[in-house]
Amino acid sequence: MVKLIKKGVYYTEGRIVKEAQAFFTSDKKERAIRNTLTYGVLAAHNTGDEAQLKLRFDAIASHDITYVGIIQTAKASGLTAFPIPYTLTNCHNSLCAVGGTINEDDHVFGLSAAKKYGGDYVPAHLAVIHQYMRECAAKCGAMILGSDSHTRYGALGTMAVGEGGPELVKQLLRQTYDIARPPVVAVYLRGKPRKGVGPQDVALALIGATFSCGFVKNKILEFIGPGIANLSMDFRNGIDVMTTETTCLSTIWETDEATEEYYRIHGRPQDYRKMTAVQPAYYDGAVIVDLTRVEPMIALPFHPSNVYPLRTFLADPLPVLKKVEEQGRKIKGDDSFTLTDKVRDGKVYVDQGIIAGCAGGGYENIAEAAEILRDRSVGVGAFSLSVYPASQPVYKCLADGGYVGALLEAGAVVKTAFCGPCFGAGDVPANNGLSIRHTTRNFENREGSKPAQGQLAAVALMDARSIAATAANGGILTSALDLSYNRRVKKYRFDEKIYLNRVYRGAGRPDPSAALVYGPNIADWPEQIALGKHLLMKVVSVLTDPVTTTDELIPSGETSSYRSNPLKLAEFTLSRKDPQYVGRAKAVAADEGVRRSTGVLPGDVLAELAPFVPAEGTIYGSVVVSNRPGDGSAREQAASCQRVLGGVANVCREYATKRYRSNLINWGMLPFTCAKADLRVGDYVYIADIAALVAAGEERAVAKVISAGKPRDVVLELGALTEDERGILLAGCLINYNKNKRA
Repeated sequence: MVKLIKKGVYYTEGRIVKEAQAFFTSDKKERAIRNTLTYGVLAAHNTGDEAQLKLRFDAIASHDITYVGIIQTAKASGLTAFPIPYTLTNCHNSLCAVGGTINEDDHVFGLSAAKKYGGDYVPAHLAVIHQYMRECAAKCGAMILGSDSHTRYGALGTMAVGEGGPELVKQLLRQTYDIARPPVVAVYLRGKPRKGVGPQDVALALIGATFSCGFVKNKILEFIGPGIANLSMDFRNGIDVMTTETTCLSTIWETDEATEEYYRIHGRPQDYRKMTAVQPAYYDGAVIVDLTRVEPMIALPFHPSNVYPLRTFLADPLPVLKKVEEQGRKIKGDDSFTLTDKVRDGKVYVDQGIIAGCAGGGYENIAEAAEILRDRSVGVGAFSLSVYPASQPVYKCLADGGYVGALLEAGAVVKTAFCGPCFGAGDVPANNGLSIRHTTRNFENREGSKPAQGQLAAVALMDARSIAATAANGGILTSALDLSYNRRVKKYRFDEKIYLNRVYRGAGRPDPSAALVYGPNIADWPEQIALGKHLLMKVVSVLTDPVTTTDELIPSGETSSYRSNPLKLAEFTLSRKDPQYVGRAKAVAADEGVRRSTGVLPGDVLAELAPFVPAEGTIYGSVVVSNRPGDGSAREQAASCQRVLGGVANVCREYATKRYRSNLINWGMLPFTCAKADLRVGDYVYIADIAALVAAGEERAVAKVISAGKPRDVVLELGALTEDERGILLAGCLINYNKNKRA
């Protein structure tokens, strides 16, 4: 299905050729590097040099668990108007009931900000963020930055990047997105998918082949090849949005007549242009995907990369489920979590099916699911099926075509556009439940369970077609290849009146006289201090997981309601992984408060550390130690919550994503790495002259670890930092940095 070529390749004469077999001269290779789609798009948006890019985006987008913090940060940094189109959607907190009025208060704030600063505002239930941006904002050759990790519109010829909120703040302040030129990997598609195989199947096959080995981490995936022509736009978008789970930086696809038709259907023919890689084009590696050989796939808990062909899994499910069950018991902390009991008489029974969001809620996914379920029933037992069209235009076309009726008659529940099932704020399964979902992620606890309270459910990712086949079989896990159905669906028609009659479109029309409307839960960011001459850190948490997701750093789900209140949200930091973290971090912050008021650290701290740490000129903060943090969501709160509690750094072997490292930097936290720091909770780490080291651009620092009164030296790597990033760290955070620039 999927083959990796980990060395350079050329795309020439319509095929992939390994560099060693191409015999091109070095000057021709240099030209071929410039022939990729990626090179052209980046060059058109770059204000820096060839190697160190400084990018300006054409548009940005946020949803309602990120835009309040972004606007508050930009406002504190001097924002007067949105300088580029900024779309605010309301698809994450729209059905969360936690916290009383505070979710809708955020929405009111968002509309007031769109009016004051000149932005677009999409009310709740109209569309999930990425579907709206596909329908109304993507343009061939453009770049869009979003404060959501699944910001991917490459199939529409738009290079889109998901980042933490501070990177959007920089765009709002006419600063740049700074990054070393990323490697480019060709994804060469050939063949044609079989009936019953959907975009999630292709995406999971791609994720399964690339994630664990880190092959495409922080790289651009460029989709080329004859197989593209055999995919509809919904199919392409469905693959594209899931590339986030490979840990790639972004994507771009060749465009064709199908892309052109998509723009025409959505009333924007002027936004299309044909985009093809000029052959020969050089890539740093390649992924060859034979679409004909792709079969229905399943990603078992607790990660999208835990991928198996559905056929293989069903042939012998018990050993695989036993392995996942053991992992779940470690998460839950007892032996009560079960999955092997889902196997009865050789069949696997699931409790719930969900088709939703930017990955599953597209027109064709739902229409084909409806055809599979037509004149069938989901049954009257424990199994349930919920379907969330990704936008109201999609919902209307499904209704007009009779597909909503077919789903309802089969016993499915059809709901409005909402991202909740993707992050634990909707359709949370029962304890020990197994849910199959065409959504984006299945990380532990992401479905909404709370292991600390004795609750744990599990999610497996599948394509809508096999989910529908399972529903038609009463909850017995079933491949869509095993059912006959009508694959042909009615042509999609986009009704723009739905948005014209409801979306506030204020881009480019700010009203400075308009007032921001604050609810009682919307709070300003607390003040952060600049980096001191010397730095003393206390280890307050050590995470031993191979990978720590942002959901584990700051839980999703109901905590999303508090994302507009930094201090309240910070109370949930690491609550699922280390419940003692908040108390330990607060204790360090209290001691730092004493230092700030008196000029020296409390006597008990100094007594323990003398003679290693000077009494003056040393700031004090907490540090979290882990292996590979930051996989998953782009949300800045994974870093900012640590900072609010007095965090000054992270130490890890490597960062799972570029965006998490960027979040740390933008919140003034030093992004250290160390192959073997061997740190324990309660250890102190002291770095002399840290401010001078950062200012000088040093990429490493010799730190003194004081453990049980005994010192030892360890080298901590800072890695390459841009001039602006060094300035942000020295200032203490992005807000301070911009205040200093204005002053």
